[in-house]
Amino acid sequence: MTDKSIDADFEMQQRIHEEMRDSFDEELELEIDDDRLDLLTNEFSGHSAKETVDRRVYFKELFRLQGELVKLQSWVQLNKLKVVVIFEGRDSAGKGGVIKRITQRLNPRVCRVAALPAPNERERTQWYFQRYVSHLPAGGEIVLFDRSWYNRAGVERVMGFCTESDVEEFFRSVPEFERMLVRSGIVLIKYWFSITDEEQHLRFTMRIHDPLKQWKLSPMDVEARSRWEQYTKAKEAMLERCHIAEAPWHIVQAVDKKKARLNCIAHLLEQIPYNDVPHDPVLLPARIHNPDYHRGPIPPDMYVADRY
Repeated sequence: MTDKSIDADFEMQQRIHEEMRDSFDEELELEIDDDRLDLLTNEFSGHSAKETVDRRVYFKELFRLQGELVKLQSWVQLNKLKVVVIFEGRDSAGKGGVIKRITQRLNPRVCRVAALPAPNERERTQWYFQRYVSHLPAGGEIVLFDRSWYNRAGVERVMGFCTESDVEEFFRSVPEFERMLVRSGIVLIKYWFSITDEEQHLRFTMRIHDPLKQWKLSPMDVEARSRWEQYTKAKEAMLERCHIAEAPWHIVQAVDKKKARLNCIAHLLEQIPYNDVPHDPVLLPARIHNPDYHRGPIPPDMYVADRY
């Protein structure tokens, strides 16, 4: 090996190392944002900040679990599994945070998020489950529902967007619908993220005072805050009537966001038996150089300004 090739190899290893650090920085960026929000929460609650999970332990475990998620992704692809994971909970319970950590290292063509808006006029006349069915996975796919058909048992019921007879029909239909999904080969996993009244109050206060997060607090969220007890009754009815053997509910204690993320991902990995999938080594072909090719000039004004 020549000195030139040794230098090139060393430079490549350095670049790979830097890229890995950049990848870790993505997660750190999210965590710094969370810490900033926690400080805001503590400022308005009068509480002092506390470390619930040692930062090094948290990152070490998170990266390990994300590595396992990558292995699970390969297993799902190889075996053409169809996986649906439902995330439900009160506003600000942390569903979005754990979904971000699950999808962060995965292929978006394999693992995608379904976060449906309110139904339009046409959808309101359809069979209730129809608009959700179109988002179900094909073989080799994972779909994470950031809220799901359980909107009918929660926000729609509490806010008066449906009748009690609609809700009763929903409760009759859901077990049949979910058993049908499972019989079709779909792996269906359901999580409810549980937080306290006090914790939601703090997180809403945080959003009110943080300009980067104010968009998360909708008028519906504000109205729902005053109906805590109604949501509690609706949640209890939902868990009681929709907890079936084929698709049971799993409760995630979510007051501590870091613990909730680790606990949820670890539990998710336990629900689908998987093994390492062997991959053939990837060998890059030699670069073909064409002596007749000459790169054309690019006008300077086409370049983004180099400000940093």
